[in-house]
Amino acid sequence: MSRQTKEVKMAVAPGVIMLLLLLAMIVGGMAWFFWGIARDNALGLVGLLVTTLGIIGLPGLFIVQPNQAVVATLFGRYVGSQRDNGWYWTNPFTSRKRLSLRIRNFNSERLKVNDADGNPIEIAAVVVWRIVDSAKAVFDVEDYSQFVAIQSETALRHLASRYPYDNSPEFELSLRGNADEVAAALQVELEGRLTHAGVEVLEARLTHLAYAPEIAGAMLQRQQANAIIAARQKIVEGAVGMVQMALLQLSAQDIVQLDEERKAQMVSNLLVVLTSERGTQPVVNAGSLY
Repeated sequence: MSRQTKEVKMAVAPGVIMLLLLLAMIVGGMAWFFWGIARDNALGLVGLLVTTLGIIGLPGLFIVQPNQAVVATLFGRYVGSQRDNGWYWTNPFTSRKRLSLRIRNFNSERLKVNDADGNPIEIAAVVVWRIVDSAKAVFDVEDYSQFVAIQSETALRHLASRYPYDNSPEFELSLRGNADEVAAALQVELEGRLTHAGVEVLEARLTHLAYAPEIAGAMLQRQQANAIIAARQKIVEGAVGMVQMALLQLSAQDIVQLDEERKAQMVSNLLVVLTSERGTQPVVNAGSLY
């Protein structure tokens, strides 16, 4: 494994002070040079040298904008990074590269993958990230933006294969039912993958989740069936409770005495009335109870 680069602070000097010093060297050196030439004095060459050094030093001035970093190398060797915004001067022979430290968003494409149950689904996510180590971002990966995109999609595919789309007895979590837990798991996996590029993941969220078109219809029918079954179970539980309450109150208040056969008939009639989807038509018995 290649050795990772660690960010260090660049050696810099205040830009204003260095500009005044370099201008003084240029102007003073030129004056010294012409004074020496006028007197046929070899010391005029020293003035020319001072002027040349002042001109050579000017490219060492650079500006760092807010939320920006400047990474410097000297003859192929990393010498440091400057994050503090302002006007600075450094070795003019260094090569300097600027990169943004602002927060960025990556919106993934809709990926077609299989969930933990083997069902094809479509999934997409948004990743909020920023650079926290400029040296790693520049030197340890080829292109940090592309690295974030590829690793984010890879992590999203892996995440989708770990959880089922909907609730399943074999798994505690699901993609649809546990959005916060799934987002936290995605962020943890991304942080492990992107730390090599000096990138910090601030947030990761799913933006799209659906069954693939070829099974969407069948899965919708299954969801509707599950909902109907759950509703029926709730209705039956309520109906049984109401029937039990009716029998207890009739017995407690001594309104009517029912044998077991009549109780069974009453229970059957009440359950039909309470669980029927349509309104029932009662038949009034104007004669005796039996």
